[in-house]
This record gives sequence, structure tokens and C-alpha cells, in this order.
Amino acid sequence: MKISKVVSNIPASPTLSLTAKVKKLKAEGKNVIGFGAGEPDFDTPDPIKSAAIEALRKGRTKYTPVEGMPELKEAICAAVHSDYGLKVTPENVIVSCGAKHSLYNLFLTLFEAGDEVLCPSPYWVSYPPMIELTGAKAVAVDTRRNHMTLTADMVREAITPRTRGIVINSPSNPTGMVFERRELEDIAALCVEHDIIIISDDIYRKIIFDGTEFFSIATVSPEVAQRTFIVDGSSKTYAMTGWRIGYCIGDRDVIKAMGRLQSQSTSNPTSFAQEGAIASLIGDQSGVEERKKIFEKRRDLIVSKLEEIPGFEIIPPKGSFYTFPSIRGYMDRFSSASDLAEYLINKALVAVVPGEAFGAEDHIRLSFATSEKNITEGVDRIRDALASLQ
Repeated sequence: MKISKVVSNIPASPTLSLTAKVKKLKAEGKNVIGFGAGEPDFDTPDPIKSAAIEALRKGRTKYTPVEGMPELKEAICAAVHSDYGLKVTPENVIVSCGAKHSLYNLFLTLFEAGDEVLCPSPYWVSYPPMIELTGAKAVAVDTRRNHMTLTADMVREAITPRTRGIVINSPSNPTGMVFERRELEDIAALCVEHDIIIISDDIYRKIIFDGTEFFSIATVSPEVAQRTFIVDGSSKTYAMTGWRIGYCIGDRDVIKAMGRLQSQSTSNPTSFAQEGAIASLIGDQSGVEERKKIFEKRRDLIVSKLEEIPGFEIIPPKGSFYTFPSIRGYMDRFSSASDLAEYLINKALVAVVPGEAFGAEDHIRLSFATSEKNITEGVDRIRDALASLQ
């Protein structure tokens, strides 16, 4: 049966495809170590699960308002005020089926054919396909020349009369870089000057290391806040990836339009998952800090292990749970990062994500959302497999 051109041009998510491949190999009895996971390996905290279970027991399983439960939207407003110092109302908030869904709805609401949207690269794999589904063009702004950090000069060079938006993801997936306040202030000034909409993907904002400051571009000034949309969710901070709760905060007219779009697609997010999300936001937050400390310890371990591999170049991540080493030292032996990743899965039973999907063909991404034992053994396998090429 014929598939539409629009869908035919959409690539499958390489990270999700890799996760499926690892699960298949494990089911076949293979001792595979996977560094592809884009989700915490922790279980969802018990109080959050209990809130959802209680909602089920009490029969709270019906439709909710399309844009999310009022109680959840109020909790989001309170969290934004506490964490950002921004005062927003429930009319500025829409809850969707994950932050990815929030981003897709936002892109589809804002952009159309002829528009350009700047994506600092390396970028999350789904930004370009989602933007291009709107008819707009995703324009990569390569940060590799500045140690994976975006600057205002880079943005200025990329702006054209068609530029309508920019995506800011800090901490970044896949690099783990955290953009500095000064640069974000300069970028914000450019966005005001050129009437550019800012999409701030803050999904990893609670996973930051070394005392590094998280600074939201939305807080630069009231004028910048008015053109900024914050996207966040429960998945990474509270280990709730499967619950599919994300949200977008911004201009109420755009949020209302996103609600119309959502009403004709998914309708509301799952009712009892929203109950769990409320519990995550209003409950004890000490577990967030505890999980961050575990990630930071794992970050230190994986960076030290990767630095032992000749030909790898590492910029230690300041946030998220990814590291994105350069493999330039091996590009004379492999045709691409995908070729190297295929070699590692076949030779060492280690799964990594090739960098092409992130806009960086000379890198691979490794998630350290796994045990220290897996990190040690997995990187040792990579080292030994590459050493055997000598």
C-alpha cells in the first residue's frame, strides 16, 4: 500500500530503534551492554506511583480537559514561579503526552512552509524531522567549532529573512553542554531584534553537575519571556519516561491554538498519569538531588574511562546523562560513525548511538543512565574492540 510522501520522508528515531535492537539481542540471550538509553534507569518514586494507583482506585479514569487537569496546571505554574521566578497562569500552560508531543504541537502551531528554524548542532535527533513535518526548514548551527557551546555570533551568521524560530536545549542532548548566561542574554537580544521565537527545551534542567548554574533564556527580560516557549516534562527529572507527561508554557493565544490541535489528535494526556505528575511536582524533591548525585558520579566514571581510549576526544558533560566523544581518530578506519557503531555491536556487544542523527558524523553518543558496572565493562569492551584494529 502506498505511503504518503510526508511520512515516507520521516526517519525512524535512531535512539528508539537502537533500544529495540538491544532488547531483541538480550532476548536472544546475548550479553549486550546498551549505552543508547535516553531515560533514567531508576524506577519512578513510590509516592508518584501511589498517587496514580489511588486515582485508579477512585475511578478517576475519565477524560480530563484537553489541555490538562487544572490541578496539574496550577502545580506547573507554582514550579515555574519557584524555579524561574516567572509568574504564569494556567492559561499559559498546556499538558501533552510527553515533552516530545509538546514540541511537535508547538512546531506545528508556529511554523509553516518557507520558515526557517535554527537548531544548534549537535541537536536532539527529533528536532529536524518534527520541524520539517510543518513544511519549515531546520537550519543547523554547528557548535563543534566552539567546544559544543552556542554563541551569539554563530546565531547571527545563521539568521536570514526567513528565520522564524530557534531551539535552545540546555543542558543539551546529546552533548551535555550547559549554555552560559552571557551568551544566552546576547542570543536573546538577537531574537528580539530579528523577531525570532525562542523554544527553550528544558527537559534536563534538573540534571546539572559541578555546581553549574542553569539559566533560562526566558528569564532575561519580560520582553524575551513574551517570545519564549518553555518545554519540560516529568520524564527525566522524575524517572517517568513511560508516563508520557510533558508541558509547554508560553503565550496564551499560541497555547490555546495548541489546545485546538491537541483536541483533534490525542485529546487529553492520560488522566491517572497526570495525577502522578501532580504528586511529582508538589511532593518531596530530595530524590531529585539524590539521583543527580548518582548521575554525576557516573559521569565522572564514564569520562575517565573514555579518556583511556586512544583516538577519542572527550568534553566532559555539565548536565544531562550523555557523553558525546569525538571519534575522529578512527575515521580513517570506518566510513562513518554508523559504521563504527555497527562494528561495536557486532564485535563487542556494546550499543552506542552514531552521531549522524545528531548532526555530528564524527561522534558517538553514550548514555550513562546505567550502572557503574555496565559503564566499566562496556567502555572496557569498546577499548579492547578498537585496540584489536591495530
